[in-house]
Amino acid sequence: MEKEGYRIIEAKDGEEGLAIFQQRSPDMILLDALMPVMDGFTCCAKLQLMPGGDCTPVLMITGLEDQVSVDRAFEAGAVDYVTKPIHWAVLRQRVRRILRELQLSRQLGQAYHELQQLASLDGLTQVANRRRFDEHLEQEWKQMLRAQTQLSLILCDVDFFKAYNDAYGHPAGDHCLQQIAIAISLAVKRPADLVARYGGEEFVVTLPNTKTNGAVQVVQEIRTHVKALGLIHKHSQASKHVTLSLGVASTAAGDESSPRLLIAEADKALFRQKPQDAIQFR
Repeated sequence: MEKEGYRIIEAKDGEEGLAIFQQRSPDMILLDALMPVMDGFTCCAKLQLMPGGDCTPVLMITGLEDQVSVDRAFEAGAVDYVTKPIHWAVLRQRVRRILRELQLSRQLGQAYHELQQLASLDGLTQVANRRRFDEHLEQEWKQMLRAQTQLSLILCDVDFFKAYNDAYGHPAGDHCLQQIAIAISLAVKRPADLVARYGGEEFVVTLPNTKTNGAVQVVQEIRTHVKALGLIHKHSQASKHVTLSLGVASTAAGDESSPRLLIAEADKALFRQKPQDAIQFR
């Protein structure tokens, strides 16, 4: 196997093999069915229960050719088997095929992950899109009910954005939205929080396990980061620079509310706040 270019790690029995697997995370395992301390069938079954074990192909090597032994090997989690005495040409081809399939599986998994990422991102701003926001809000709503916690929402709207587009052109408008998305994201630091483009020039921030006062602090952070951008907007009626209007709504487990009503509350707060530079919340 080493002459074929493979890096080999040997274990004298099943228990040592399990310990080495945890330390080294090999791409593939060749496992003898008959071993001291722990037989290969038991070892293979235990591998399936370890982190990453169910994704690591196991090739069983056995001198047992009866149907029961072959069935046991597959039931334990082996992807293939070869019988003793080992024919090198057969083993070599089996190993090559299994590793090739593993590589293809990983490539497909990575491609699927990238597609999932693309499907959940807004193409312009690279924050989460509306679909991802809807999914995330639903998940966090259920988590709030289970854990008996709070949930806050911030709706953000770029003030006088149509005037900005009309004055500076759509490419400048796109750049403005990209910068706003970055500014909002800088203010949102916890992994469970989510920044999404809600639509047009609107963004939304989901803040799990957050009371109103915590959401207001995030609002202040957002304002600070947006102000630091210094984006000129001569046609704004609120400022000489691009500004945001922000609406906050909060709820807690036990409230007679719903995701739809929480969004509606944040939208009302946002409407009351435009175009004055004040924070509205309930």
